[in-house]
Amino acid sequence: MPGPPPGPGVAPPFAAPPTEGRRARLWLALGVGALAVVLCCGGGGAAVVGLAVSGVQAVREQGRTVSNEYYQALVDRDFGEAYDQLCDDARRRESRAEFERRAAAEPQVTAFRVGEVDTTNLTVPVDVTLEGGQQERQQVALAQDQQTGGLEVCGVS
Repeated sequence: MPGPPPGPGVAPPFAAPPTEGRRARLWLALGVGALAVVLCCGGGGAAVVGLAVSGVQAVREQGRTVSNEYYQALVDRDFGEAYDQLCDDARRRESRAEFERRAAAEPQVTAFRVGEVDTTNLTVPVDVTLEGGQQERQQVALAQDQQTGGLEVCGVS
């Protein structure tokens, strides 16, 4: 049977837990935890937003580039090079020889200005100057190549 409890003046078997600064440490710990959550989740969210923005910019740049190359080939009367910018569907509709004959027979493009890519519809407006000074706005339809992932001209209206 255990003896009676120790009386006054006896040292306890362990130190008493500190009570000073307990609240400050709790708030500091909660603040550090919240900061870690914000950095992890916020950083991931920022990365997703950054990827989406850079993807849209890449589509815009690639759409302008392929449209520019297509029209520059028409200005240079290099119809084979213009044909190479076409998507597979456009090539199935018209052979290289047919395209070259048609492009040579149409009024020749002498100058052009490529507008901003509509990333929703994958279209690009192009202001074109034809032989004789006639000007018109053409709409280039773009499509993504299944093999390379790059954009190609898939029609002009």
